[in-house]
Amino acid sequence: MTEPTMHETAHRSLRVFPAGSNGEFNLPPELCTVIARGEGCEVKDTSGNTFLDFSMGWGSVLVGHARPEVAEAVVRQAALGANFACVNENSLALAEEVCRVSPACDRLRFCASGTEATMYCQRLARAATGRRMILKFEGAYHGANEVGVTSLFPHRLLDFPRPDPSSAGIPPAVADDILVAPYNNSDLAARIIAEHARDLAAVIVEPLQRCTPPKEGFLERLRAACTAHDVLLIFDEVVTGFRLAYGGAQEYYGVIPDLVAYGKALGGGYPIGGFGGRADVMDQVREDRLGEPGYVWVASTLGGNPISTAAARAALGVFREPGCYEHLRDLGRYLRSGMRRVLEEHQEQAQVIGDGPLAQVVFSADPVNDYRSTRRGDGAKGRALMLALFRRKIFLNPMGTKLYLSVAHSHDVCDRFLDRFEDALRAVNLDRE
Repeated sequence: MTEPTMHETAHRSLRVFPAGSNGEFNLPPELCTVIARGEGCEVKDTSGNTFLDFSMGWGSVLVGHARPEVAEAVVRQAALGANFACVNENSLALAEEVCRVSPACDRLRFCASGTEATMYCQRLARAATGRRMILKFEGAYHGANEVGVTSLFPHRLLDFPRPDPSSAGIPPAVADDILVAPYNNSDLAARIIAEHARDLAAVIVEPLQRCTPPKEGFLERLRAACTAHDVLLIFDEVVTGFRLAYGGAQEYYGVIPDLVAYGKALGGGYPIGGFGGRADVMDQVREDRLGEPGYVWVASTLGGNPISTAAARAALGVFREPGCYEHLRDLGRYLRSGMRRVLEEHQEQAQVIGDGPLAQVVFSADPVNDYRSTRRGDGAKGRALMLALFRRKIFLNPMGTKLYLSVAHSHDVCDRFLDRFEDALRAVNLDRE
């Protein structure tokens, strides 16, 4: 049996998937790719092409593809049952560990994705406070729920705190319950919180928004403003959880929210979501409170399933190994430094941003602190560079520009990336002359 060619699999993918993908990749048809397997920090497509992976399942495979400990845990559990829709040994042990490591979590529940986790946090906050509004930060992604995609890629750049829909299909009335502030502007955020405190249930924030780090004092001031006005603070740790540190952004930045959402890296590459917080807020989901005014409905068929939680427990075992986070942070610094060096050698006006094992390049002469400063960069050049890297067998999402590193990456892999990065940059500049 011969291996299918890129053309055959691409044609099939384009026929059944809109744009030939399951979302977000936005590749031109000739680059439509179907993955056959992955190992470590490499993936191979159905035509046998090998890519260095700097997407890592959009950050969900922080342990690396086909990590033996994770694979073995999944195989063992698969023989014992895939799902019971009930607390099981793996979900119980995992919940205990998450509550142990997260100072925000007295109680926890699992769901199947980060999108669900952030949605449930918002619902809990509204129920706990009796208020309807949520404040988010422009350009932040909190999953595919209504708040998550509002003002995600705004083009109109309205005056704050007015929201801008980034997706059709969301009822206009939803905007009445969403406020938007610029990330890293603690003065404006505090003023919006104070002005709308009577109706504001929660502030939801990516502690590290996409790849933009928080300015010194920003998260602390946000915490203080929420506390002063009895507004709940939600950390969306779907990306930062178990990535910046074993205790996530709470440990790394030293700020504790009221509610926290998890996903991605927690599952070791398997689908998972989780949300937790103070006992009084989380206990609103207790089914014995059905019929009470404060009861919040929460249930998930696949949430906490024994296979995903077995994978998660194995992944956390990898993260607890000595030197794991030192390795991840070192890789991030090494890659970002190398990218800056290449850009400086080519006299590019560009910023390389990120923290921990994350990196992004923005073609702008000005510092990047929020969505609008990112948007002022040369986005067309950024996309051209990402596509040029993809053509040079660097697997990434060219619609985003966030580069994810994993435990499986090394300085050598980063050096190979940087060689292709420089070659891709030359090609883009030649094409634009």
